[in-house]
This record gives sequence, structure tokens and C-alpha cells, in this order.
Amino acid sequence: MINKVLHFSRPTKRAISVITDIVLLLVAIWAAFALRFESLSWVPGWHQLWVSGATVLFTVVAFVKLGLYRAVIRYLSEYAFLAILFGVVISSISLIVFGFLFQALVPRSVPVLYGAFAFLLVAGTRFAVRSIVRQPGRSSKEAVLIVGAGPKGMQLASALAQGVEFRPVGFVSLVESNHKSLIGNLPVFSIAHIEKAVRKQDASRVLLALEDSAPVNRKQLMQVLEQLSVPVQTVPSMSELVAGQARINDIRDLEIEDLLGRDPVRPDAAAVTQSLFGKSVLVTGAGGSIGSELCRQILKHKPKTLVLFEQSEFSLYSIERELRTINQIEGLNVSLQAVLGNVVHRRRCETVMRTFGVQAVYHAAAYKHVPLVEHNVIEGVQNNVFGTWHAAEAAVAAGVERFVLISTDKAVRPTNVMGASKRLAELVLQGLAQRESKTVFSMVRFGNVLGSSGSVVPLFRDQIRDGGPVTVTHKDIIRYFMTIPEASQLVLQAGSMGKGGEVFVLDMGEPVKIADLARKMIHLMGLEEKTDENPSGDIEIVYSGLRPGEKLFEELLIGDDPQGTEHPRIMMAKEVSMPWDEVRGLLDKLAEASREFDCGSVVSMLREAPTGYSPNGDVVDLVWCLSSRDQNDLDARIAKVHHLPGVNPH
Repeated sequence: MINKVLHFSRPTKRAISVITDIVLLLVAIWAAFALRFESLSWVPGWHQLWVSGATVLFTVVAFVKLGLYRAVIRYLSEYAFLAILFGVVISSISLIVFGFLFQALVPRSVPVLYGAFAFLLVAGTRFAVRSIVRQPGRSSKEAVLIVGAGPKGMQLASALAQGVEFRPVGFVSLVESNHKSLIGNLPVFSIAHIEKAVRKQDASRVLLALEDSAPVNRKQLMQVLEQLSVPVQTVPSMSELVAGQARINDIRDLEIEDLLGRDPVRPDAAAVTQSLFGKSVLVTGAGGSIGSELCRQILKHKPKTLVLFEQSEFSLYSIERELRTINQIEGLNVSLQAVLGNVVHRRRCETVMRTFGVQAVYHAAAYKHVPLVEHNVIEGVQNNVFGTWHAAEAAVAAGVERFVLISTDKAVRPTNVMGASKRLAELVLQGLAQRESKTVFSMVRFGNVLGSSGSVVPLFRDQIRDGGPVTVTHKDIIRYFMTIPEASQLVLQAGSMGKGGEVFVLDMGEPVKIADLARKMIHLMGLEEKTDENPSGDIEIVYSGLRPGEKLFEELLIGDDPQGTEHPRIMMAKEVSMPWDEVRGLLDKLAEASREFDCGSVVSMLREAPTGYSPNGDVVDLVWCLSSRDQNDLDARIAKVHHLPGVNPH
């Protein structure tokens, strides 16, 4: 019967609700009089009939005005509860008024009794129907526990209750005093008893809804959540909700900082704002993972103009659209300029910088994937070394005040072409810093960025979803990690400190073992690692061996005497540099070898320069190796022809 009613048209449903309320209100009036006169056989007189009819009609009109009949039963909220309460109060008062007008006998207790009966009948029937309507869907919903009993957790519970996928069955609070209490009709458990709560409530997953401002020991929390046998996921941050970029019930896999297990580093916002507010800023590689986050962070500090410089059309389109949305929603009034271009084209860079009056450049454009650069040596050197040089020279010519290079820990004692090219890019800027006084050049060096393109986290996540195996290059491989927003904020902080030629190093915290990170992700996705001891596990970790140019351990410092700065997590490294004349001579030789496509000479020059480059294998450039082999085969065939009897090769 309920299902048939639900399929009626909207006007028909409203008519049924009105008729039902009329009947219920009449029953409530009769019950009030019958109780007052202590007689179930009480029959109203004519005056009392007129009073009852007028009261019921007036009440229905009041309900209409309060919007009660526009409410959908399935999604009935607290507002409907208040509307009914207010309407019943009005109805009780009208009963008194109409009793006086019609000179009918209405004892003083009757309006009170009537109000109670009317509220119970009108509200009770509606919420009973809502419960019945929702019941079939509840059994098909996934039961979830919500970690976080604050406003964010309650918003999530409310949103999930209205949805069709998940059913909240309880809260897990990090505050011990909340344990064994109730929020709504849902029990609250202590974080210490979360495993018991999962079993007791038969929860199929756990959702994190922690307040952004709440102090949380992430490492300890992750250790607890890793022990669970169900997937652990999270909801968007409050900043995403406010900006309209996500909804509270947009369930997603754990945030990168949660996997990292430590609290993110906070920058000194005042110092960064001072260096960016009202300025014209250009970001190269604006569509990349680091470049795009730099743009987001810079936008918040309200520069006058933000120039997005990118060679990938799609990446530029994507970041421009996103930033324009943020700019409009938050009313920042920043002039956004999207420019296609390649950093190796010096004249293009200079023209763009002059046109928009650029005062600060953040140079994030680079080829950073170690195996790809190892297989494409010339392109890697062109983009990372010559791209940095040409962009820096363009900045000098255009009168840019500050130029910041985004470097990498792989530039420290590099074993691959990518790291060596980034170290040489540092040497180029150090040389220019000695030559120039108007443009301040500085470099910021940090380790792996979780969540960037090519990062292990999205790779592992895809492999786990596909059923494994998860591929790790070596069981002992260790890396420093930082989140993209964290790294970008500290880049802006370090960039504001530069006086000329400094190499800033970000304190990345404790290094993370990649194999341990893979295990953590497997456990947090509710699965078990498949090993010899546990052959019935879900996901196996396979060690594929180190790739060309890859190291087991990365370092951030070449020397052993870093200097502190005004920020506790930013250090300043003392690094070997070269006079500009020597740098320029090396660049000229490198350019000549690149034009000749002589990868062997390029690699030799990288080794001879003070980059600390020590390759752990031969040159593996794909095209160069194949063309060299073809040339050797051709030479061998010619030599063979020379030695054939009766053949004149001329």
C-alpha cells in the first residue's frame, strides 16, 4: 500500500496528506473532549461541531503556510517536526478562539489535551511512514562507522542517511569523555574500542570525518586503523566544502597526509603574503602536480596577476578553469593569464614576462621521472638544464625581482640523468646569482611528493584495486615524502627568504620505507598481504628490482653543515658552486653535444661537472642506443664487403 501511495503524482500525494490530517485532527478533538468528560460515548453538540470544523480547516491552512505539505515524507527533517509543533500550537489557540466565537463549551484542559493528541497523531504518522519507506533501503545500504563526533561527522551522518549507498551505524570519538554516549540515535565508541565497534555494528567500512582544526596524532591514529579488517576512507576537507569543490558525502580513499602518518608543516603565512600580495607572479609548468598546487597557493595570497605558463594545452586548460572557479567563488579578483609556451624558448619567456610585468617566477617546469629521462637523455637535459637557463636569462632581461627553482633530492650525489640535470640547473642559477644583482635567484630542494604524477600512492592504489600484485622495486628502498600542498607552501616560504644563490632544503621528516607504505595501503583498504606465511591473503607485494638510475636511499644535503633559517623546517645548504664563466663554457659544450645528439658526450660532461653524478649503469637512451647499434651493424657490413674476393667497394 505504501509503495502504491509513493507512486502517486505530487498533487495527489498532497491531497491524501490533507485528508489524512483532517481525519487525525478531528480524532484528536474528539479524544480531548472524551478524556475531559471521561466518556468514550461522548457526542459533540452542534456548536462544538462548528468549532471543531473551523479549527481543523484553520489548522490545515496553517500547515499549508508552514510548508508542511511540500515536504517529501522520505526526506522528512527536523524542520517538519518544528512546523508540526508550531502548527499544533496555533491550532490549540484557534480552538479556544473559535470556542469563544461560537459560544461553545470548551473546557480549559481540552485545548491542551487536543494539542498533545494532534501533535502525536500528525507527527507520529508522518515519521512512522518515513521509517517504513526507508526500511527496505536500509537493509541494502552498507553499514559504516564514522570516526569523528564533531559537526563534520554529524553532517556526514545526516547526508549518508539521506543517500542510497551508506548507512551510519555509529560514531568513533577521539575524546574519551564522549564514549558510551548517543548522537541522534547512534552510539558513540572510543577510538580504543574501534575494532570491537566494527564487529558489534557489523560495519563494512570506516569513514574519517575529522575536524580540520582538531589536534590529531595522525601516526597513532593510522596505527590503530591499520589493524582493522575493513576499508578506511575519508571525506573532503572543510576548505573543499566551502569552495563548493566537493560534497560532504563524497567518499574517497585516504588523503595523502593520512597515509604519511604525520601532521603537515605549516608555513608562516604573513611572510609569504608579503612577498606575493599585489605582485605579478609567473609559474612555469603551471599544469603539473607541483606547478598547479603552487598556483592554488599563490592565488590565496591575492597577487595582482598570476601567469600560468605551460606547454601542455590540456593541463593549462584544466588548471585555468579550476583557478577561475576558485577566483570567482572566493572573490579574490586576481587577473589570471593562461599562456602556452616552452621554457627552452628564451624570447617567448622574456616577452611574456615583460608583457605582464612579472616580478616573481616560480620555475616548476621539469622532466622529473627518472626512468623516462634516463631513456631520453637529450630531452631531459634540454628541458631541465637549458629550460632553467633560458627562463632565468629571460627573467634577468625582463627585470624580474625573484626567481625560484623547484629542485629535488635526486640532485644530491645523483646516480641518474634527471638528478644530474637538476643539479646542473642549480649550478646555473648559482652562477647567475654571482653575475646578477637585480634578480634574486634561489633554489628549493625537497624529496618525493605524494600524490604527484608518477607517485607511488596512486600507482599502488590502482594495483590494489586491480587485485595486485603491488610492485616495489626493492624491499629496502627508502624515500622522503611530503604532500603537494605542504611542499608548495614551504616553497613559497623559502622563496620569500632568498637573498641570492641559496639552496634551501625542506625538512622532510622521517624517511618512509616504500614496502611499508604499500603494506599500510593494503591494510587500510581492508585487505591482507599475501605472503608465504599467509598464502590466503588478498594482495601480494612483488619486488621488481631497481630501475636504471635509481638509488636505494635519497639524500637532501651534499655537505654535512646545513644552516638554519627563520622557519624551523627549512634549512639552507652550503653547496659547491662554479663561476659563471665556467658554467657558460659547460653549457656551450653541452649545447653542441645535444645538437649532435651525442648522448655519450652529454653524460660524460655531466660526470665531469661538479654535480657529483655517478651513474650506476651504462647510457640507456632508447634512440641513441638503437641508432648506435644500427650504425655498428652498417659499419660491420661495409667492412665485410671490403673483404669479399672480387668485389671493388669503390
